[in-house]
Amino acid sequence: MRIAMLSVHSSPLARLGGKEAGGMNVYVRELARELGQRGVPVDIFTRSQERFTPTIVPLGCGVRVINLHTGPAVPYDKNWVLTYLPEFVSRVRCFADGQDLTYDVIHSHYWLSGKAGVWLRRSWGIPLVHMFHTLGVMKNRVARSVEEAETSRRVAIERQLLLAADSIVAATPLDRAQMVWHYGAALDRISVIPCGVDLDLFQPQPKVDARTRLGLSPQEQLLLCVGRMEPLKGMDCLIRALALLHARQPGWRDTLRVMLIGGGSEAQPDQWNTEQRRLATLRAELGVADRVTFLGAQPQPRLPDYYAAADVVVVPSHYESFGMVALEALACGVPVVASNVGGLSYTIEDGRNGLLVPPDNPEALADQLERLLTDADLALTLRNAARQRAQSYAWSSVARRMIHLYRELIAHQRDRRSSARLLAHVS
Repeated sequence: MRIAMLSVHSSPLARLGGKEAGGMNVYVRELARELGQRGVPVDIFTRSQERFTPTIVPLGCGVRVINLHTGPAVPYDKNWVLTYLPEFVSRVRCFADGQDLTYDVIHSHYWLSGKAGVWLRRSWGIPLVHMFHTLGVMKNRVARSVEEAETSRRVAIERQLLLAADSIVAATPLDRAQMVWHYGAALDRISVIPCGVDLDLFQPQPKVDARTRLGLSPQEQLLLCVGRMEPLKGMDCLIRALALLHARQPGWRDTLRVMLIGGGSEAQPDQWNTEQRRLATLRAELGVADRVTFLGAQPQPRLPDYYAAADVVVVPSHYESFGMVALEALACGVPVVASNVGGLSYTIEDGRNGLLVPPDNPEALADQLERLLTDADLALTLRNAARQRAQSYAWSSVARRMIHLYRELIAHQRDRRSSARLLAHVS
């Protein structure tokens, strides 16, 4: 069995926290690695964003990233990438033909890759498995401006994919239900397989050691938020909550700090996008500019130190289909305060391994942060339960379930072909 995995608009090798690099990149990379370790070769096809990137980059045992030079060799708006999908698909075919390769399953990620997957499915005649990661209709429900809204074309393509793909993978039962409610998807064609976490990389460790490695003060109280710089991530809500906490607890003015991982660092204002500039303006207006630090995008191996260094990891998103940051923090044994939305409401068991708050509500977020920072017993309870919760999300378990799905689809297609040949012979 060989898998053609599609991640058109964003490479699994991209640094996390960049414009189009987040939980999906981790998912694609880690799932592929686990599949490779289990003897299932995977080629991950992505659009090259740098002119001199090698075409083939080994990612692990039996796993390769295939960088295809399609369109401008620069980061590109995801909606415009749609224009270059025919060229991308053509290059995927050429690569497979040139290497004399055949694949047994196409596994596409995100709506752009799904569209490419449908075309490849028609050419290769093999099953297509698709995972959306986020849904356009759900993002539009929480969008606060026209700029934040997803295009009607995306929504239409997602609806088509739910009909065209042989199987859809949802990260949670709610994710599956949203596909049924908003797109009219067939429930029996959607499998719920959660995202995973690297339990070897993300482990509990002493806070003081992590802070020493990162050069952080041992006296400060640190709130950490990790994600792309986009309005959907709700980082403005955290900044407002910080200002409220400073007002409620004047003694925290010089000890409570927010660290934001993603986008450009304080030393890279030229890399700030519109949202990060808005956040910079907001922190200045609220008088907390010196207590909110932009750390920039970070390589994944460094994230465990940041998680361990934090007193609380905050995930204030307006929408998350799963919420991988929360899961990574739990694996590190760190208390999490997250919005009660999407997959976060499944990953976090309120009051047991984390705390949930209404989205886009700075007062509620400040309440729960204050509660956690002033109640050592509660913090200890959440820490003790966090790692245990993460144990059930090991990538090994995710990969086993995915391989089972692949085999079912391959067997089903084999049966259909056998039936078709039998009918042709009889006729």
